[in-house]
Amino acid sequence: MTRKSRRVDDLLWKSILEQTFSHFLQFMFPDAAEVFDLDKPFDYLDKEFESLFPPENGGKGVRYVDKLVKVFLKDGSEKFILCHIEVQSSKGKGDLAERMFRYYYKIFERYQVPVTAIAILNDRNKSYRPSVYVSEFMDTKIQYNFKSYKILDQDEVALRANDNPFAVVVLTALLDIRHTSADDEQLKTIKHDLYDEMMKRKMSKATRQGLYDFLTYYVSFDNQQVLSIFEQEIEIKLGRSIIMGTREYLLDKAKKEGLDKGMQAGMATGMATGLEKGMATGLEKGLASGILKGKIEMLQELGFSVADICSKLSLTKAELENALKGV
Repeated sequence: MTRKSRRVDDLLWKSILEQTFSHFLQFMFPDAAEVFDLDKPFDYLDKEFESLFPPENGGKGVRYVDKLVKVFLKDGSEKFILCHIEVQSSKGKGDLAERMFRYYYKIFERYQVPVTAIAILNDRNKSYRPSVYVSEFMDTKIQYNFKSYKILDQDEVALRANDNPFAVVVLTALLDIRHTSADDEQLKTIKHDLYDEMMKRKMSKATRQGLYDFLTYYVSFDNQQVLSIFEQEIEIKLGRSIIMGTREYLLDKAKKEGLDKGMQAGMATGMATGLEKGMATGLEKGLASGILKGKIEMLQELGFSVADICSKLSLTKAELENALKGV
């Protein structure tokens, strides 16, 4: 039986890239420590990227994850890293090379800063490996080359021997591709193996927490009780409770995005209410209502159940339903 598609893996990819970005650079570029100033914080330009490229539906079976990151070099200059991940089971529309080129020229046009781009191909198609875009007419020709990293091509033994924490991220994705028909018990064994690989590597506590959640939630168990068993077994291995770093990241992201979404909905609701009950009072009431609705909708999009949402936001089921109705 082929396992269903992963749960919220696009957010997991985004969060793990942030939590391991220094390791990611050193994994992808052998001379990263000599080129990049890894002591300076990275600037993640997600909102800026979305303003250039509003999210779009890539089509059935195709999902994209994009990270635009400002980095500093040893010489003090600023550069951009564009990381594009194809989260899909096929080549989709086959337009990746053209899309990478559009990303490049729009980013360069906006910021006038050199950009290096990496496309991580997480598909199962052996022949799909775009790395260049060419456009030619008469005597004019444009050729755009970008780094293409095919997870399917990676050597499992080499990944296990690589002490870089990001190697575990790639190994997690590779084992998913190779074991699509694994049942829950086999999947649990794979996750234990990935956990042991993670524990062999030196990394910060925050990175370890994020990596643990990535390997835990990247592929969902069919029976969620097996997830509880796995987490209990890990707690026994560790001798204490696991702090869910990435889950907290996702929840915090939901709260922030829910706040932004709620502010807009709240202002609209508040203006309408304010005409009847006084502008100040109406805005305050409508804003609070909109923020709550935004939080609920974001948590729903992240896959949280009604019971979990009620628990996290201290709501009854009736209050949740009323909030969504704007009552």
